[in-house]
Amino acid sequence: MHSTLIVARMAPGSNAEVARIFDEFDATEMPHLMGTRRRQLFMYRGLYFHLQDFDGDNGGQLIEEAKTDPRFIRISDDLKPVIEAYDPATWRSPADAMAQRFYHWETSS
Repeated sequence: MHSTLIVARMAPGSNAEVARIFDEFDATEMPHLMGTRRRQLFMYRGLYFHLQDFDGDNGGQLIEEAKTDPRFIRISDDLKPVIEAYDPATWRSPADAMAQRFYHWETSS
């Protein structure tokens, strides 16, 4: 399994709108096309955390392939009013918003 964590800024009080946008997106076949196994959204003091788990290690590649799909473009556009890059001056692509994991542990059972 492969995971990504996107960190961004979220407009205050927009969590219900963001959840609705993803609920509609996740009701399509897009998550399956991207290999998404699970999506979790978190907020903390104006920050937005988007944890996405994928089957296998090719989640990043599948997302890159999905970026031209009209449904992916639409969700990106729908989120723009309420989600913005953590550091807009350095943001060029979603990869610039991904946290880097530096430790991992899981149970052996």
